[in-house]
Amino acid sequence: MNDRLVWIDCEMTGLDLSRDALVEVAALVTDSELKILGDGVDVVIRPPAEALAGMPDVVRRMHTASGLLDELEAGVSLAEAEAEVLRYIKAHVPDGRKAPLCGNSIGTDRGFLARDMLDLDAYLHYRVIDVSSIKELARRWYPRVYFQSPPKAGNHRALADIHESIEELRYYREAIFVPEPGPDSDTAKAIAARYGHKPAERA
Repeated sequence: MNDRLVWIDCEMTGLDLSRDALVEVAALVTDSELKILGDGVDVVIRPPAEALAGMPDVVRRMHTASGLLDELEAGVSLAEAEAEVLRYIKAHVPDGRKAPLCGNSIGTDRGFLARDMLDLDAYLHYRVIDVSSIKELARRWYPRVYFQSPPKAGNHRALADIHESIEELRYYREAIFVPEPGPDSDTAKAIAARYGHKPAERA
């Protein structure tokens, strides 16, 4: 069983798939214990002039503050960026469609990958691990844990954002997930009997 996890974060000129462009993509691979494998990869992409010109002011300010805007002119093409990211991922995940895509609000990133980096998107499993989902559940079920979660720098650079997502999942794993070795088979079976094969309870 392949237990590797592929973490990806993207920076864009905005969130509109019909007009905005990728400007940075980074990736890290971890094992199931969230140990980072290799150095990762972080690639700046040169966007089309029209996407750059149409960038919303709030996004322009964000990418200016992070320094990303100044790097765009020297960025590579989408094809070059995709190839570089795939080289790193394949070095640690040799079999395609095995490792899930991980990150925060990862559906947004996946939308841009599915549009612009088809080979990369196809190499990943269709399942995702979204740390934002765990965060939202913690807010509702474990509010004390949620409100003590580690602060984020929020510098909006792709590789730094991945590191923060991994740290966030490490925190939630230790704070709310059942400690190792977890329940035995009989206990797990009893829990499953309480929740499986019936409609969820209504409020």
